[in-house]
Amino acid sequence: MANPLEKQMIAEFNVPVEMRDGIVLRANIYRPYGDGTWPVLLTRTPYGKDNVPYIFNDIPRAVKTGYVVIIQDTRGRFASEGDWDPILSANKETSDSQDTINWAAKLPYSNGQVGMFGISYYAFTQWAGMIQNPTFLKVAAPALSWSDPFDGLMYRGGAFELGLLSYWQLGMYLDTLSRLYPDEQERAIASKQLISDIDQLKTEIKGLPLKNFALFARNKVAPSILELFERGMDQDYVDALSLKGKYDKFIVPTLNIAGWYDIFLQGTIENFLQMRNKGGSPEARQSKLVIGPWQHLDHSHQAGEINFGLAAHSAFVDLVGLQLRWFDHFLKGRDTGIISEAPIKLFVMGENIWRDEYEWPLARTKFIPYYLHSQGHANTLQGDGVLSTISPDQEEPDHYTYDPLNPVITKGGAIMMPPDFNSGAFDQREIESRDDVLVYTTPVLEEDVEVTGPIKVKLWASSSALDTDFVARLVNVHPDGYAQNITDGIIRARFRNAAKGEAPSLIEPGKTYLYEIDLWSTSNLFKQGHRIRLDITSSNFPRWDRNSNTGRNFGEDQAKDVVVARQTIFHDAEHPSSIILPIIPRS
Repeated sequence: MANPLEKQMIAEFNVPVEMRDGIVLRANIYRPYGDGTWPVLLTRTPYGKDNVPYIFNDIPRAVKTGYVVIIQDTRGRFASEGDWDPILSANKETSDSQDTINWAAKLPYSNGQVGMFGISYYAFTQWAGMIQNPTFLKVAAPALSWSDPFDGLMYRGGAFELGLLSYWQLGMYLDTLSRLYPDEQERAIASKQLISDIDQLKTEIKGLPLKNFALFARNKVAPSILELFERGMDQDYVDALSLKGKYDKFIVPTLNIAGWYDIFLQGTIENFLQMRNKGGSPEARQSKLVIGPWQHLDHSHQAGEINFGLAAHSAFVDLVGLQLRWFDHFLKGRDTGIISEAPIKLFVMGENIWRDEYEWPLARTKFIPYYLHSQGHANTLQGDGVLSTISPDQEEPDHYTYDPLNPVITKGGAIMMPPDFNSGAFDQREIESRDDVLVYTTPVLEEDVEVTGPIKVKLWASSSALDTDFVARLVNVHPDGYAQNITDGIIRARFRNAAKGEAPSLIEPGKTYLYEIDLWSTSNLFKQGHRIRLDITSSNFPRWDRNSNTGRNFGEDQAKDVVVARQTIFHDAEHPSSIILPIIPRS
């Protein structure tokens, strides 16, 4: 029996699209059977157009509802011509996206209306396409996308995103090797070496100095990461990847999709906020936001060790259908009701429900400081650290030693790293048993406490080093002691005033400074019987690179150069260290 789809969908593969400089990119096209014209849904990817895009993973459904779906390999990837580099190619994505949009709009079966979709790099190519406001592009749905490359993509709080970039760039070896090594024998040798490198990444990543990262120095798959080591936080170098200060140029409305455990959570929220407030057209200012308890590559109901219930699954909430309603409104002129709905749909973890909201932060938020307390012995789970809304008076500070050669190991969180390091929620008690981790916990909650919104830690601290790091983690302690990581953040001391526009500067050993650590955002109900916890330490490796504490330039220190730092955390009347929690009244 013939497949019914054969009469509903026509598929064309490796369709050529010539760019303005003569380079030919290739795309797969899926379109309705028969005569007629339809709006186009376009995505552009460096991961291979034959792979189904995450989130929007039901191409037949889109075609059956009257769309042409086009998936294109970006320049220098898979079936497309040209050269690819994760940073340098970003400068080409704007013109390539614009040329592809114009081509798609003029296909004989296109009605001239184009929308874009996709996650992560697919999302970036959407923003790149929107920046020049091509006439035919009417709507977009960028999911899990960054805003500022120095806030989660390449750096975070001044610390290098070592785990993400090393794993991601090495993972781009598919297709890259065949281009670098046309000779089959040479390619086989290079492939064998690279597979070994990836298998050994967990060990290799510990090597110093970082600028001579042997794993990258001996293969040609990820040369640009070495360039990043050299350039550090050079805004001009990554400007093509950044959306900062550009939102007034975007006139296309965006449906922004995020995950509480996603590597680009804050970037997606920022994109939504800026589009609502500064978008370059009334339509752009109708942009919307959806946030589930999702990870970057997993949008199910499970995040790490925690099952958030079937309602959390992207399929259960019909995320594909939500996007199609979004596209139907702007590409087909249908009143799907989506514009009249609340601009924000978020999932409250712990309570495990979806809720509509109208602003971010929520208007009813009460930002309440929870202060650090102890008698000077907050080290480990067995310490005397307490977290409460009572401001401190005279208390002894806490101390710990940070040894860069014995860092706190990454366990879960908003990460995308080698398979041995899983993202999402995991029990933190093993980490909290270390003497170089300070643990501050509230008494058992007598009633539910909802924390929804942006979270910051204000930490008064000193160090014996010229430069160092401070890491903060918000934890949900279950009645049985299970310590579920909710969100975290880091600040590199020399970048302590970067948010104020100040240049990086070393610290004076022994001097007390106020550090603000951005933990991004979350939505979690700390249930009655649970406890709220804050962990303070100086490393989360290999998610972020280790600070060698020497004060020298980024990545130069060898293992013999590292300095052990004595860290002091103050919590007294003059130095009231705290975590500012966005509390949502429950009555």
